[in-house]
Formats: sequence, structure tokens, C-alpha cells
Amino acid sequence: MNANPALLSLSDIASQAHEKVQLDFEHVNPVISVMQGMRKAGIPADVMTIDCLASKKRILIVLHDQLPDVIRYQFTSSDVEPGDDYEQSASADVTSEAVYGWIKDYFTS
Repeated sequence: MNANPALLSLSDIASQAHEKVQLDFEHVNPVISVMQGMRKAGIPADVMTIDCLASKKRILIVLHDQLPDVIRYQFTSSDVEPGDDYEQSASADVTSEAVYGWIKDYFTS
């Protein structure tokens, strides 16, 4: 992974949320992936996915270089192409507790 500070921070946040989810919900074993393929295609952004393999639910998170203080995300499915409807939050508001809440609310519903 490159040294993009926003991506490194988000990875740490997601890892902390993942640990708590595994303690609280044994049947939800999220898989976290970081992809930098958009950069290889010339798009200045990084992507993180958090997947629930059993339900195929996915949380898609995009970090755009042009929006350094914003995290865009979408609740979708791993077997469906993502749409254009993203929610967004200030980077400072996306804590491990917030990501834990996303996982808990979306993957356990």
C-alpha cells in the first residue's frame, strides 16, 4: 500500500472496527480490502471495501485526492455494480465507532 495518509488512517480505523465486530457478532466476519486500481487507471482515488461474504453485502468507501477531508461511501452488494449515489462524511467523523456502526447496522439487518 502506498503512503497515502488518509488511506492508512482509514485502514487503521477499519481494522479496529473489524476487531470489535468479530467480538460482538461471530456470524459476521467482515472482509476488508484496499484497492488502488483506480490510480492505475489514472483516477486519483483509493477504494476500500468491507464485505460480508455470507450475505454479499458490501460497504464501498472511496477516498478522492480532490476531496482530502471527505470520505464517500455506499451500502451496496458485492454482486451489483456500484451506483452513483454516495453518501459522504467529513473524514474526522469516520471513526472506528462509526465504521463499526455501519457494519453492525448493515450486515446484521
